[in-house]
Amino acid sequence: MELMTDVVSQAFGAGADRAAQFAELLVEHGVERGLIGPREVDRLWDRHLLNSVAIAECVPEGATVVDVGSGAGFPGIPLAIARPDLSVVLLEPMARRVAWLEEVAAKLEVDVTVVRGRAEEKEIRRTLANRDVVTARAVAPMGKLAGWCLPLLRAGGRLVALKGSSAAEEIERDRAEIARAGGVDPEVRTCGGGFLAEPTTVVVVRRAEPPAGRTRKRR
Repeated sequence: MELMTDVVSQAFGAGADRAAQFAELLVEHGVERGLIGPREVDRLWDRHLLNSVAIAECVPEGATVVDVGSGAGFPGIPLAIARPDLSVVLLEPMARRVAWLEEVAAKLEVDVTVVRGRAEEKEIRRTLANRDVVTARAVAPMGKLAGWCLPLLRAGGRLVALKGSSAAEEIERDRAEIARAGGVDPEVRTCGGGFLAEPTTVVVVRRAEPPAGRTRKRR
């Protein structure tokens, strides 16, 4: 696997070496631990690391971030490597993947918090509420994803979901579900055009602000 040093440096900045170490760990352990498929090894950079870090341009400076269904660590770990200004939580329900994420965080000395659980659980919603950004990659269709992720956001916060070429169609299909979950202004964006031949496609959904002057209903 060839490593394009200039591209990686452009994408990860001072974290380029850590990104390379993360890739090495995935090459060494990813397939045997069921984190990536055998065919993914030769396309780790474009398909996974660079694809993930591209969403950094959708994340405000100093934001609090939850990566829902982090799995092997995408997009949360590349994002945390490239953006040490962020406070990143990796949320993952499977114990073996939680163990992997904790090992990677320790070996790379990346400042992330690993939490075992699912976004739809009441305790998770309580403890991880009012975040600025929630990310997700290959987790669920937009309607279901909005229902799981938007409750973790503060009003005005944004869901940044990595999607494929059918992102626009997915928004139209699930628009009603997104709205019921409190999502507004869903839009398709592309990220990472400066270093990716095929930019990352994301759907960004904002959590609605509460209506102005809303008062409690009288009994």
